[in-house]
Amino acid sequence: MTEVIVSDEIRAVCPVFVGACVEAQVLNSPYSEALWQEIHQAEEHFRRELTTDSLKELPSIAATRAIYKKCGKDPSRYRPASEQLIRRMLQGKELYQIDTLVDLINLASITYGYSIGGFDADKFVGCRLTLGIGREGEPYEGIGRGQLNIAGLPVYRDEQGGVGTPTSDHERTKMTLGTTHLVVLINGYDGNRQRVADNARFIQQLLQRYAHSDGGTVAIYTAAEEN
Repeated sequence: MTEVIVSDEIRAVCPVFVGACVEAQVLNSPYSEALWQEIHQAEEHFRRELTTDSLKELPSIAATRAIYKKCGKDPSRYRPASEQLIRRMLQGKELYQIDTLVDLINLASITYGYSIGGFDADKFVGCRLTLGIGREGEPYEGIGRGQLNIAGLPVYRDEQGGVGTPTSDHERTKMTLGTTHLVVLINGYDGNRQRVADNARFIQQLLQRYAHSDGGTVAIYTAAEEN
């Protein structure tokens, strides 16, 4: 089991933080038509209900943007992943189709507005992840983005270094078609424990429907508790 702990530096800027870790055995696939039908339904809903301006006011996204500012990062330049995804749909563009695991995590992210990281847990170094804040000059290769300046971004680190931020996960631990041991991390900077837990259950349901999984286990971790 992967252990996730919250550092004092995150507690200082977001004492209400609530996260969830979903860990499961999965079988990935290149594409799921049924999953994409769900994604298209979500796209239609957001295009009816939101604009690129009102998007920023969603509590889950607004809270993440606020933490970026507290940590010293411009949230309009380094947008949280959930905002990036919904914003793309509102601009009339379809989400990128990658593979079933990536696609279902994107669906979970847009549905609840939380930035969610998905990882091949077999690529972690060690069994513990620590949520901290990126440092100046810290090396980090974002997926499809090259070297990313993560100074001032919340970042999960394993024993080797950073693996995930709310803006982009790291190439080193990214999911592939061969991924069978999945860890998903939900970032609730709004402190809404019930909504984070609901998001985790939704991910479990998606894994059961589309990734030949029993849904795995869920662990909640917070800034308010000693870890």
